[in-house]
Amino acid sequence: MCRTLKAALALLCLAELVASRSLLTTLSPLKLSDITHSIQQFSRGAQVPCNDTRVAQVVFTDRKLSEYELLCQAARVLAKVTHCKKDYEPLITNLQSLHRKESCSLSTDNEIYLRNFLPALGNFTQALYRRISATAAN
Repeated sequence: MCRTLKAALALLCLAELVASRSLLTTLSPLKLSDITHSIQQFSRGAQVPCNDTRVAQVVFTDRKLSEYELLCQAARVLAKVTHCKKDYEPLITNLQSLHRKESCSLSTDNEIYLRNFLPALGNFTQALYRRISATAAN
């Protein structure tokens, strides 16, 4: 029975490892690069469109949430910026194509300005891009 239990535990650990790795292989590096590039373009401008808009804060460093959940939350945050919807539509579309979820939880307890949200999103997508590149190299 001890061997069976060890084997079951090993299979469970292996399944968890494969599940966590599959995210990195299914995300498109090109779309992540597009998102990062779009954010950089906004930052280079004289002013980020709707920069004084307050939006829900997404905690990109929360290890309890999957990358898909964080991408979904980011898409929802930007979709709620209605005044500058045309400016953010390509970014929203790219984010939605990466997470492929219909809905996700989004807490509105903490809010930040959009001008502060975009760099955090850019850092997150850039880190994902680097992890995908490192995983592909291995």
